[in-house]
Amino acid sequence: MKHVRLASAALLTSVSVAQAGGVDRTGQSVAVIFEAGNYLELSFGSVAPSVSGIGTAASGTPASSGDMSSSFTQFSGAYKHSFGNGWDAAVIFDQPFGAAVDYPAAQPYYARGSVANLAADALTAVLKYKLPSDVSLYGGLRYQTFTASATTPFITLDPTIPTAPYAVKGAKDGAFGYLVGAAYERPDIALRVALTYNSKIKHALDTLETSAFGGPVRSVTPVHTPQSVNLDFQTGVAANTLVFGNIRWVDWSDFDISPTVYRLITGEPLVSYRKDTVSYTLGIGRKLNDTWSIAGTIGYEEPMYGFSSNLGPTDGYISYGLGATYTKDQMKVTAGVRYVDIGDTQTTLGGGVAAADFKDNHAIAFGLKIGYTF
Repeated sequence: MKHVRLASAALLTSVSVAQAGGVDRTGQSVAVIFEAGNYLELSFGSVAPSVSGIGTAASGTPASSGDMSSSFTQFSGAYKHSFGNGWDAAVIFDQPFGAAVDYPAAQPYYARGSVANLAADALTAVLKYKLPSDVSLYGGLRYQTFTASATTPFITLDPTIPTAPYAVKGAKDGAFGYLVGAAYERPDIALRVALTYNSKIKHALDTLETSAFGGPVRSVTPVHTPQSVNLDFQTGVAANTLVFGNIRWVDWSDFDISPTVYRLITGEPLVSYRKDTVSYTLGIGRKLNDTWSIAGTIGYEEPMYGFSSNLGPTDGYISYGLGATYTKDQMKVTAGVRYVDIGDTQTTLGGGVAAADFKDNHAIAFGLKIGYTF
């Protein structure tokens, strides 16, 4: 059962900003704390989204946006140490939130030339204690850095003047959050159910804005990365066969980025989301022999509906994944691929009128994980 569970891990972590609610990229997993003994792992992911839309007549430019999404890579690593007597600890590095937007400047589209980047790095320390029963309690601290920037030429006094775009840059800021969780385990049937709460993390970005309306203007922009709850589960259903899954709720309705000048110009946040998201993953794994195991997953996130941000024109998804693990002595190598059918959506320039339709988009994600037990 152990090898099958590991085969599923790369599939659950090889996620895309184009497929997850808000700017979620990793799901903030702490699964490493349940590894046996002392354990070290490194993970690498590569994601290639393809997201494009067509401007409607209401936008004034009924033309293709071109592919506005950029490919990106992900890196994470973790070390878990067993102290004995029920105590375990882990240190985890991941990149939980991110976005990369680049509307091709050559396209005859109202948002052409718009770019945006958002990045977060997190270092999490987790301590777990297993009670004499089958219950474990765990918690920890997370230190996270966050930065964001954007240039939107269509936010200007005169859309025909390309030399006066709106631009904003938020300097990197670091802040602390926490997590708490509990798990129930039955090793004899490979059962584990774990519930984890991740707190919001409050950032204050030193911000510089320039635009045709004046500037540069310096201010401080509050950005709170959202609280979330993860429910992870697995159980053996037959010899060498495992069913596993994840349900993740994220409080995106409490997240926005509202630089001072942008809010004054448009009356709206630069980035915000209407609703919280709940995403689901269900998978089945099979141990083929002592060396190989395989797994498959299906994922779903319900659309928020309504208009999406011009800097994030996606809404919900369905995903399909395959993975395999090769085990040799103390080393495990897992590779996974995931195809994401991105939900359709519309964007707006205000006034409750559609400005563009984004349809038939997708993403492909590859993940590689190397684990070593000692």
